[in-house]
Amino acid sequence: MQTRDLGKSGLTVSAIGLGCMGLSYGYGPATDRGEAIGLLRAAHDRGVTFFDTAEAYGPGLNEEVIGEALAPVRDAVVIATKFGFANGVPADGLDSRPERIRAVADAALQRLRTDRIDLFYQHRVDPDVPIEEVAGTVRDLIQAGKVQHFGLSEAGAETIRRAHAVQPVAALQSEYSMWWREPERDIFPVLADLGIGFVPFAPLGRGFLTGKMDATTTFGASDFRSTGPRFAPEALQANQALVDLVTEIAADTRATPAQVALAWLLAQRPWIVPIPGTTKLHRLEENLGAADLVLTPGDLDRIAQALAGITIHGDRYAASNQRFVNR
Repeated sequence: MQTRDLGKSGLTVSAIGLGCMGLSYGYGPATDRGEAIGLLRAAHDRGVTFFDTAEAYGPGLNEEVIGEALAPVRDAVVIATKFGFANGVPADGLDSRPERIRAVADAALQRLRTDRIDLFYQHRVDPDVPIEEVAGTVRDLIQAGKVQHFGLSEAGAETIRRAHAVQPVAALQSEYSMWWREPERDIFPVLADLGIGFVPFAPLGRGFLTGKMDATTTFGASDFRSTGPRFAPEALQANQALVDLVTEIAADTRATPAQVALAWLLAQRPWIVPIPGTTKLHRLEENLGAADLVLTPGDLDRIAQALAGITIHGDRYAASNQRFVNR
């Protein structure tokens, strides 16, 4: 597995990481603990050194599984986790008060079975707590040795600059894929200017870019896509042109649509590290294969021209969750 530097932070990770949310949150019932541990260890065996979790993915359960799975290789991996939701429950709203950040850090250290958090993200920007206060609290945790690096998630350009002025931001995590390219406009220039790495979540469009969905696809009640505007039947149908494009490129490059989607991300900037998630070993291996897929300048031009002519339909979040996005 190739490695990449997350900006100028000094944090080096595998070119493709593993997003662990789906092991216990968001897409249905939690994965069996033993199976989840097996998958995490298989990922490390195949070269993954970057694992992404959060207090809110359980809450706490996800971190516990990662802590148990990676304890034998702790010094060989980078573990990112997050603070920012009240009680660790997104439905309870935001809470980035300093005392809450410190409490989340201490609890995460115990659940992760470690003495330091490699990358500590603010999960969502809290409008009730100045970002300078948040950054200062994480700076104190870094000075105490409990945290190594500070990150933000779904933060806007001004927020990133204000936070970085207090404590350098190592990485920004936000949604980015062929399906959602908003960060290119205002966020990428700021990251390049400040030397901050970028970690796209949902790099496969929450499964849409794998080519496994169509207008007849249904989702279980505990799968958050069941209420997502982009996953309504009419939106899935309207956005099929994007899947057709990825599928055509995949056929020409003897790859899979998922590999093309991830290789495209890797080609956008050298400081981008996507974190696709999965609960299945064969999907993990498929995703990691994208690191070896090199799209030619002709492939990238063809994709760029096609994307310019495709209009994506449907909001990415239901209205109730849009309030968490800082733009």
